[in-house]
Amino acid sequence: MKYTRLTKEQLEELNQEFINFLATQSITGEEWAKIKKDTPEVAEEELDVFSDLIWEGVLTKVKYLENISEQQMHLFHLAEKEMKLIAVKVMNPEIDLTTKLGFEWFKKNWQSDFVDYMTAAKAYTDDKNLDKFQLIRQGAIITKGDLYQWFESMMEVS
Repeated sequence: MKYTRLTKEQLEELNQEFINFLATQSITGEEWAKIKKDTPEVAEEELDVFSDLIWEGVLTKVKYLENISEQQMHLFHLAEKEMKLIAVKVMNPEIDLTTKLGFEWFKKNWQSDFVDYMTAAKAYTDDKNLDKFQLIRQGAIITKGDLYQWFESMMEVS
């Protein structure tokens, strides 16, 4: 398995897609029930293959990721040839960016001496989607990129 198996909830949400996936392999609902009962290891393999297919489709489309912790933000733009990063570090230990109050403080003080910025870019390895998946595994979430784009526009102005 290349990525990680979808959760039970995710699989339930993708029930119709899974039925279609089984149908492409000429597996009927009745046959699937028999496979689960008689050869659970084969059923597990099918779930893994399906999960990888779903992840592959999602990761191919992902353009922005965010990983926000108490004192730091890592905002990624997953461009065609490289991953671009805007990293933000808050030097005020009383501020927690994961709270509404902390983020409000940040919005008012983003240009203060208590906030450091860094930008970087890194080429993908041979497996672009696996690179994206590793960031998700480390806690990043998929976004529309509003925060990244806002920072990018502010940096162009300065």
